[in-house]
Amino acid sequence: MDFVIIGGDAAGMSAASRAKRNNPDLRVTVMEKTLDVSYSACGMPYNIADPARDISDLVVRSAAVFKEKQGINLLTGHLAEKIDTKNQIVSGTTREQEKFAFSYDELLIATGAAAIKPDLSGFDLPGVMVLKNLEEGRLIKDYLKIRSVKKVVIIGMGYIALEMCEALRGLNIAVDMVKPRPTFLPWMVKDLSAVVKAEIESKGVTLYSGHPIKKIEKTDTAGLMVVCEDLTLNGEMVLVAVGVTPNSMIAEKAGLDLGIERAISVDKGLQTSDKHIFAAGDCADAYHVVTGEKTYIPLALRANRAGWAVADNIGGKDVKLSGIAGTAVFKVFDLEVARTGLNYEEAIKSGFDAEEVVIRSRSRAHAHPGSTPIWVQMVGDKTTGRLLGSQMVGKEGVAHRINAPAVALHAQMTVEQFSQSDLAYAPPFSPVWDPMLTAANQLLKKL
Repeated sequence: MDFVIIGGDAAGMSAASRAKRNNPDLRVTVMEKTLDVSYSACGMPYNIADPARDISDLVVRSAAVFKEKQGINLLTGHLAEKIDTKNQIVSGTTREQEKFAFSYDELLIATGAAAIKPDLSGFDLPGVMVLKNLEEGRLIKDYLKIRSVKKVVIIGMGYIALEMCEALRGLNIAVDMVKPRPTFLPWMVKDLSAVVKAEIESKGVTLYSGHPIKKIEKTDTAGLMVVCEDLTLNGEMVLVAVGVTPNSMIAEKAGLDLGIERAISVDKGLQTSDKHIFAAGDCADAYHVVTGEKTYIPLALRANRAGWAVADNIGGKDVKLSGIAGTAVFKVFDLEVARTGLNYEEAIKSGFDAEEVVIRSRSRAHAHPGSTPIWVQMVGDKTTGRLLGSQMVGKEGVAHRINAPAVALHAQMTVEQFSQSDLAYAPPFSPVWDPMLTAANQLLKKL
């Protein structure tokens, strides 16, 4: 049997490796348009922050290992352009402009997502960068190394934008951040987002929210100028970090169904509208464990897990993934910022009779040295008592604490059930009443 995969990062290579382990006689071919496979994209801002590190350090497993040790026909520099679903053939072009075609019995589309670049004048100028794949990370790192960059303008204020903001400040580069929408971190409750905003500004970063972008221009001093409707910002580099969009064009051209955010629509077994074609990773949608509805939240763990599931399914198993809770965490300077499930507005929009609470607690017992504040927001449903989501901000103890409510969401626990959880306690790690339990107890009163 021929198993063909389009895309050689998290979902694609996880599927290829597992499929080969499941069935060593399976013929597995992977086409990757770039020259990089199986790398830690999430580690790029931290690698860029350290000029002494080679960006190739982020490669988890080289192409040679997949080819020589696992027997996978891994083809880099191969851009898949068309899927002939009737004859089950994938065709495309190499970087040397040579045509290729492969027939398949089962096909996985794992094309990931691409950074969004607004269709505005100047966004294609040299020095205007995005960061989604390793090639783009390499370009940014080389640009900073070669050029005398003293200031960067970042368009956007999402996860990548904030992580890159910290990386650049660590290199002693000044940073201005600008976005069209008026609200900083619109998905986060105001009490918590205010803490994050204050942290960023305390590090010398200037934030400009609510300034629609008109264009980018070159300056007389060989720099770049971001022109907004009522503001201009200058720098030697511009990083565009306004979000990502699924690479679903090849699926759309093949007549496959697309879903939310134009991601490829898949069932819980990762099968598309064609029974011989699967999709996994940042190009595909998923089910949300709280709402039960389709959602598009590109996540690294989901991509790897989905790749495994596809490999098992083409091997004859019947694997279904329950879905995602949207659990995420990022570091910005001295803060850990995390979320899982729905915020209050999302809960209302999804039809829940939502209530929320925001509490301030401590990362350690009150008398223990080094204790710092932790802010927790928690959302529940007044009708059923069900836990719907949580957000946290603090200098320590946030990143792994968020996993407790994440598990509770997968288990569809009520707030009362969660409030009775037997969470670990010792003074260096938590108050007797963990911040999560304090939030649950306070929310229970409102429910």
